Amino acid sequence: MAKPEVEIADVGRLARRLVTRAVETARAEDRPLRRVLLEHLGPAAAALPTVSATWPTWDHVNVQVGLDAWLTAAPRRRHECVGISGAGMARHMDVTISDFIQSGQGALASAGATGVITEAVPCGPGGQTRACVINGIYLVSEGDDRLAVMVLPVSRGPRAEIVVQVAGLSPGAAEAALASIRELALAGSVFRGQVLSFGPELLGPGWGGAPLNFLPRPAVDRSGVILPPGLLAEIERQVLGIQRHSGRLLASGQHLRRGVLLHGAPGTGKTHTVSYLLGQLPGVTAVVISGRALGAIVQACSLARSLQPSVVVIEDVDLIAEERAVRPGQLPLLFQLMNEMEGLNSADNVTFLLTTNRADLLEPALADRPGRVDLAAELPRPDAEARRALIRLYQGNLVLGASVTGLDDVIARTEGVTAPFLKELLRRAALLSAESEREPAGDQPISVTDEHLARALDQLLDERGKLSRALLGGGR
Repeated sequence: MAKPEVEIADVGRLARRLVTRAVETARAEDRPLRRVLLEHLGPAAAALPTVSATWPTWDHVNVQVGLDAWLTAAPRRRHECVGISGAGMARHMDVTISDFIQSGQGALASAGATGVITEAVPCGPGGQTRACVINGIYLVSEGDDRLAVMVLPVSRGPRAEIVVQVAGLSPGAAEAALASIRELALAGSVFRGQVLSFGPELLGPGWGGAPLNFLPRPAVDRSGVILPPGLLAEIERQVLGIQRHSGRLLASGQHLRRGVLLHGAPGTGKTHTVSYLLGQLPGVTAVVISGRALGAIVQACSLARSLQPSVVVIEDVDLIAEERAVRPGQLPLLFQLMNEMEGLNSADNVTFLLTTNRADLLEPALADRPGRVDLAAELPRPDAEARRALIRLYQGNLVLGASVTGLDDVIARTEGVTAPFLKELLRRAALLSAESEREPAGDQPISVTDEHLARALDQLLDERGKLSRALLGGGR
């Protein structure tokens, strides 16, 4: 096998790495972390009691929020933050602040105090980020009191955690500081009032994707939700109505927790309806899990409880209906979800919105554990009136020059189809119309006739397009 050629860019990159390592080594020798901690905490620093707490990696940004708020909460509180060089080994070990102070050999004993090391962590939709400290120690002073607060990412098993450890001189100071940081992290959580989506990375390395994503809150107008008369109002009452009257319901001794199951064939508007409901709940935290992230049910429910009022959206919940336990004694994911729903207090303002195409898979589990779902709403395939409304909705700026008779024919021939089929029908008709023009009309809206609609419908209903028709929800 031929050896890979070394390019000039590679030489420069290797040289920069060598320079960086040399600088870090020199700084560590000039300012050993052990000496810095001893100077701050005193000669008995290694024997000081320490307390620690852990957060999941996806909560790193809120750890920083709590730390920043605590550091500035008292007018006499002063601090300096130093980075930790040579802390790579610490990520895979149970390391305490005193471990960096103890004399001896090894990577920890030779660690140095460097500049602050941060990484940009998402803190809101639209690419918002916040600089969060990693591998750092805050040297805090308040009058005669001295504290050291270490922030360190640690990999214990398949999931990484953020460890915060506090060592202090006076008894109880470390415990009080850590408790305050935790309280402020929750109070100032950047997740509160956001629409969040758990990613596959939460399940462990190798899945790919970010552990937690911020999504824009949907903006769906009520007129765009085409459902049978009274059905949307029933769903709204259970989701929006309870939220609107939550105070009076509690005062009347009524519980706030609720579970709503939207079921029906693909394309009948389940996700669209959920998007509308989330848009009507500004300021309410929404946690959405689907696909490979369905294993994050426990984490999602825990987050929703801590940031209520909140909504937990579980799409395609039938995917976990037949999930079996990975380890002996572990409950299937569906039963984990049922337990989470049952474990809510009566005053917990948490809504569970579940969607499924296969209600038959869920029915046995729901029947065996009644009371988790308060409303099971079936979203049917659109009837003639609904199909006509959907065509008007998807028309947009399309000039629909079809006659009443022609449109009636389309409505009659599309019995059993769903919304995506009608949306594609209009686009195909528009494309056929544009292709038939002798002279292109630039960017002007397209005009569609009865003939264009009929030809487009013939194409979609043609036997050769059987798979496309099925994928678009084109009836049975």
